[in-house]
Amino acid sequence: MTIDWAAFTPWSALLGGALIGLAAAAMILLNGRITGISGITGGLLAPQRGDIGWRAAFVLGLVLAPTAWMLAGDLPPLQIDADYPLLIIAGLLVGVSTRYGAGCTSGHGVCGLSRLSPRSLVATLAFMGTGFATVFVMRHLLGG
Repeated sequence: MTIDWAAFTPWSALLGGALIGLAAAAMILLNGRITGISGITGGLLAPQRGDIGWRAAFVLGLVLAPTAWMLAGDLPPLQIDADYPLLIIAGLLVGVSTRYGAGCTSGHGVCGLSRLSPRSLVATLAFMGTGFATVFVMRHLLGG
């Protein structure tokens, strides 16, 4: 994946972060639920009675938001330099790891840290440290 630094603006990143925080705050204030995508999606895989509708609506919104953006205009260009087997392996590792870590980056990083959760602080540090180490190994040791 390549970042187009010429088109990057901190304002769009700030707006995106503010919208994510606003959505997470609205979810906990209006529904009493934490906005962790892995937990919400995991709840769909092992459904409990009366707990499916809001989860399905949330995941559907994740899918429909880029579709709505495409109807309004072009999506920003996205370039992924990895092949499909590597993407599949990476996706499986992320999925398994979020289940072992009792949440994903959005659940721990956005919602957990805002609630001052020590577990989320440790999880977020582990996510970030693993990401930094992976980039270092892939770019500097393996030359990818």
